[in-house]
Amino acid sequence: MSALDAVRVAPATNPVSQSVRDSMVVAKRNLIRMSRIPEMIIYGLIQPIMFVVLFTYVFGGSMQIGGSTSAVDYKNFLMAGIFAQTVTFATASSGAGIADDMHKGLIDRFRSLPMARGAVLTGRTFADLVQTALTLVVLAVVALLVGWRIGSDGDTNAARVLAAFGLLLLLGYAFTWIGALIGMSVRTPEAATSSGLIWLFPVTFISNAFVDTSHMTPWLRHVADWNPFSATVQACRELFANPGVSPSDAWPMQHPVWASLIYSVLIIVVFRTLAVRKYRSATA
Repeated sequence: MSALDAVRVAPATNPVSQSVRDSMVVAKRNLIRMSRIPEMIIYGLIQPIMFVVLFTYVFGGSMQIGGSTSAVDYKNFLMAGIFAQTVTFATASSGAGIADDMHKGLIDRFRSLPMARGAVLTGRTFADLVQTALTLVVLAVVALLVGWRIGSDGDTNAARVLAAFGLLLLLGYAFTWIGALIGMSVRTPEAATSSGLIWLFPVTFISNAFVDTSHMTPWLRHVADWNPFSATVQACRELFANPGVSPSDAWPMQHPVWASLIYSVLIIVVFRTLAVRKYRSATA
């Protein structure tokens, strides 16, 4: 494997540069592998497109947003939730990929090389982030084709739209580290896929992604309002200038952009630490 051989031939000048370089080599390896299995990307696109079509045309006319049951309003309300759901569901494939590498002994091969300990997981998460970005681009085009309109409920600009997509990618990257920890904690890719999806459904559905949380029971609305997933969805709706949920006193709903940033950074710090520690303990 020439790329990995390069890691051994050219020693890094310091641990940080070595970690960055090793991570990029592993990310490149994973991106090349993804390009050789295009069905991974295709199947990854089918699910969010199905959600867009189903929620838009099947449920759209029965959902009440801001006192209106207009399918057009619901379509503009929905897309931020679909985008956020798509980036978080990439968690399952990340966990399955790492578990597959563990199962096939590839991780053991990496361990035998003079690489930074966190580089294998960091490289994997960077590669998954690139795939998530490509998926978002395609999904945004599909959303525009079915009638999603940026600025449907106010004024916005290109910088705010790019900031919204940036928050989505940051959330996706944060959740990828949860997938990395799951992938390091199970023994088979099948177990990683199953365990990676079980907790995602309540996280994404007990939120403001698909319905106005004011229609929930008080305790459930409280959970939804403080859900990190809800913060990113609410922030994106504000930045896209799309219709949102009813006003809430919860701090994440009052300051969704800051809440989204804080939640995502905390998740990265906590789960990266746990995943790398798991990787190190597995080598002992």
